Amino acid sequence: MPIASAVRTTCPYCGVGCGVKAMLTPDGALIEGDPEHMASRGRLCVKGSALGETLSLDGRLLAPGIREGGTLRRASWDEALDTVASRFASIIAEHGPDAVALYVSGQLLTEDYYVANKFMKGYVGSANIDTNSRLCMSSAVAGHKRTFGEDLVPGCYEDFELADMIVLVGSNTAWCHPTLFQRMLKEKEARPSLRIVAIDPRRTATCDLVDLHLPVKAGTDVWLFNGLLSYLARTGAQDNAFVAAHTSGLDAALLEAGGCADIDFVARTCGVDPRLVMEFYEAFAATGKVVTAFSQGVNQSSSGTDKVNSIINCHLLTGRIGKPGMGPFSLTGQPNAMGGREVGGLANTLASHLDLDKPAHRDAVRSFWNAPRIADKAGLKAVDLFRAIEAGSVKAVWIMATNPVVSLPDADQVKRALQRCELVVVSDVVGTTDTATFGHVLLPALGWGEKDGTVTNSERCISRQRAFLPAPGEARADWQAICQVAQRMGFMGFDYGSVHEIFDEHARLSVWRNSDEELGRAFRLDALTNMDRAAYDALEPLQWPVQHDREGTPRLFGDGRFAHADGKARFIATAPRAPVHALSRAFPLALNTGRLRDQWHTMTRTGKSPRLAGHTPEPFVDLHPHDALLSGVRAGELARIKSQWGAMVARVTHSGGIARGAAFIPIHWNGQTASDARVGAVVNPEVDPVSGEPEFKHTPVRIEPFSVAWHGFALSRDDLDLASVANWTRVRGAGFVRYELGGREPVSPGWARRLLGANEDADWIEYEDHTGGLLRCALLVDGRLQACVFISRRPDLPSRAWLGDLFAHEELSPKDRATLLAGQAPAQGLDPGPTVCACFGVGRNTICKAIVEGGLKDAQAVTACTRAGGNCGSCLPEIRQLLAQHLLAVPADAGA
Repeated sequence: MPIASAVRTTCPYCGVGCGVKAMLTPDGALIEGDPEHMASRGRLCVKGSALGETLSLDGRLLAPGIREGGTLRRASWDEALDTVASRFASIIAEHGPDAVALYVSGQLLTEDYYVANKFMKGYVGSANIDTNSRLCMSSAVAGHKRTFGEDLVPGCYEDFELADMIVLVGSNTAWCHPTLFQRMLKEKEARPSLRIVAIDPRRTATCDLVDLHLPVKAGTDVWLFNGLLSYLARTGAQDNAFVAAHTSGLDAALLEAGGCADIDFVARTCGVDPRLVMEFYEAFAATGKVVTAFSQGVNQSSSGTDKVNSIINCHLLTGRIGKPGMGPFSLTGQPNAMGGREVGGLANTLASHLDLDKPAHRDAVRSFWNAPRIADKAGLKAVDLFRAIEAGSVKAVWIMATNPVVSLPDADQVKRALQRCELVVVSDVVGTTDTATFGHVLLPALGWGEKDGTVTNSERCISRQRAFLPAPGEARADWQAICQVAQRMGFMGFDYGSVHEIFDEHARLSVWRNSDEELGRAFRLDALTNMDRAAYDALEPLQWPVQHDREGTPRLFGDGRFAHADGKARFIATAPRAPVHALSRAFPLALNTGRLRDQWHTMTRTGKSPRLAGHTPEPFVDLHPHDALLSGVRAGELARIKSQWGAMVARVTHSGGIARGAAFIPIHWNGQTASDARVGAVVNPEVDPVSGEPEFKHTPVRIEPFSVAWHGFALSRDDLDLASVANWTRVRGAGFVRYELGGREPVSPGWARRLLGANEDADWIEYEDHTGGLLRCALLVDGRLQACVFISRRPDLPSRAWLGDLFAHEELSPKDRATLLAGQAPAQGLDPGPTVCACFGVGRNTICKAIVEGGLKDAQAVTACTRAGGNCGSCLPEIRQLLAQHLLAVPADAGA
């Protein structure tokens, strides 16, 4: 039965924070964009649109478990919580509070985050609580605090529509923040004079839609922006009145930037044509309304904090901050990275934007919580935390809603740490993640659609996540699990009856002693204090600070006053420095990592959606053809990627967007979706000395052939035993599981039957060409395709899309059986090809056919004909590439 009306909630993916309307129907969950949500205005990207496909209980952790002697057994909540509480208490009693830790996540809601922080810092008495937001946004936090005096994002999304120039630095916005990018493009269509600049080592999907692309060498951003600062000062672009009244530290910043005054030097260092650098500098100087948005490409660096400050310096010098259409803008990665920052989720911060290193701040928080103690020093940041676990100084860790065995750098070290840890507690929605396999206690958590609370997006917008599904099995909210452990440890102050009570306490802390000059801060939720449950349930999206009414505050610093005691912003002198680990003969390529268009983090959620798997179904390493040649690998074949920390296997591709000397690998694959594709095992663990954020964008690697005797794939309704396969990846199709395979041993007689589980009496189709090394087999049950496997010595195998469609047939016709043996669709029109538009399931062949037969000339015409590109727009760059390829293939005099 459908619910009475749609539930308005918030998407659980990127930091844009799109509004979602969810309704249960007899066929499942209907997901739509919320046109009333200020962040997205009804738009959803393909991941958000596919949320309804991720809600099954397949693979869910539905009851607590305790692992004894390597065997996981089911336990009651009481037994599991008693175990956690007693073990934490005994370790603290023997070794002190710093012997235990929490590692949490931007997937938590603000209320979960708040309780976890209160538990550790105010009651356990240790700041050993860090978050996976350390891996993506902590350099932005540190940069904001150095310049502004507090972790504050000055602007709002509307500024992208009011700007005359948008600079995207280290951000593949088209794929990683799609609905926000579509707002930019819609504004550019209406106002072509809007100039968009991309600064990125790769030519990404974003770069295909901008006016200017600067393909800077990874790690050289500070040289570029120090050069810009120097240029702006020399050419009279400085706002002298603003600088004099509202800033300090300019002389030192300009002195440091003077080393980048020579544009030719900057261009050589960054590996960019000097004319492009000059074009960027001149455009920035001449344009008053400039928004500079930066993301992981800036933050994830051993000099990430300096990169952030070098960008902000340029806005301070020109007074382009605090006003409509201008300012530096940090694009957060996760849905609640900002909310975690508000409640002190990082190991070096306190709740409510207060500081651990200030006695008055510590006293304010301790007294508000009525806590027995308060942490008095920064805790261990993520990378150091897992080193301390391996060393034995941290003996218990509680991991919530994150998968560090996959996502942290030097991920094999994380494995070693958890193997040696006395107590590993894992709260998650899935019990078989790479991390959960090391858990001594597993606690089933609520997932999106089941949990209730708030999140804060990149523009400081607080939104409600509301439940529209019942709690499955015995799953509980993370805040409930924390509170029940705290109570068992004898801690008072954790007797919340609802999530609304936690939010109210969070809001009241934001104004606690705020009249004290030493405690005054911009983060305030005055108008949200003392709300009753009905008001909390009905809370509309709004941007903090929220002081006098519930209208929110779109922009900060409009009055020129910043959060430092003297009210002035600080210029920060940023000394350029190269990545810590240099390239060498042994490791000659710089590895960059990042997200794909249709996947999220370690695929715990997106991996359930068949349509999200169609665009990029297996891990790849993107190389320049010259580097592939030098490495002895070829496009379409498998390669091993090695660093001094670890190795993985991926398929070689040439996108055309990678410079010589560089490589790119996506971050998403894990031990459940691939045999050997955790890129975290390869990434170096070097961190920024200020923020502690790891260097995910520059790891020296080498590429080697991963030789196999054959390539193949299998589609099956049931999971397959792949013990005999050298390399595999796994994704979900519509009614089947798809495997990409590589084998080192020749295929023996009967191998395919054993793989697919076919006995001698099975309805079996087989074609084998010993000379050509081809094998095509299919298993049918009651005339219906159950499984198939295709093997070849070469990687150019038949289309998976056409074969996948056969699984929808109740019974295969004789023609279908014949085409299985032939290894190709009966007609090209029946094979849509690899997915291009996942929103509407439109394949490459379908688009190419429409271009040819319809004489289509632009992406708008392709959308009108096929619907491809008509939703989130993230496939538009690929559609434009197909159009360009067609035009190149057509003779100049064709049609004359």
